[in-house]
Order: sequence, then C-alpha cells, then structure tokens
Amino acid sequence: MGHLHYGGLESFEFDDYTLSHLRTVILGKMGLQESLVFTWTDGSQQHSIWVHPAVPIHFEFDDVEVPDIDPEWLEHLLSLANSPAGLRVGKRQEDSAAKQPATE
Repeated sequence: MGHLHYGGLESFEFDDYTLSHLRTVILGKMGLQESLVFTWTDGSQQHSIWVHPAVPIHFEFDDVEVPDIDPEWLEHLLSLANSPAGLRVGKRQEDSAAKQPATE
C-alpha cells in the first residue's frame, strides 16, 4: 500500500494501482495551477480534501515498479476531476490481480 502525503501532516493510504492513477490526474491539474476537490471512501468513512497547487503533495509507492496506467479509468478520473463534484474514488479491495478499480 502506498501513501498520499498532503500538506506535510496528513497521510492517506491507497493501493499502488489507484495511487498511480491519482498521481497522474492530480499532478496534471496542479501543473495547470488548478485546484480540485478529491473525495474517497475507506470502509464506512468518506474523506474529502481540497487540493491546491500551493500545498505540498507527495506520492509514496510501496513498490519500485509502479503499476501501468489503465487509459479508460484514467479518462474517467480526469472527467471527474474536471467536474463540479470533483475527483472521487472508492477504496479498492487489496486484490491487485483484479485490476478493476472501484469508482463512485
């Protein structure tokens, strides 16, 4: 499991497959100096953060080999990130062989 570190204090756990997609989407938005709301579920809890280019962000992967990007899921996540409701992902089960990420 990897971690998304945001603002220097917060750390959120994601599997490397999901984290690799989040990195692509979030850094793409930040590279354009765009903010976004990012919401995810973890069991019975829902979390949301406001991602802003001025706030430090760090993606830490558990494995050196980062999983390949799924173009269809990436396109879906980019569409969500550009919507008023923002980027949303559900917590995947730890079955890394499934390669079928949960989205809401």
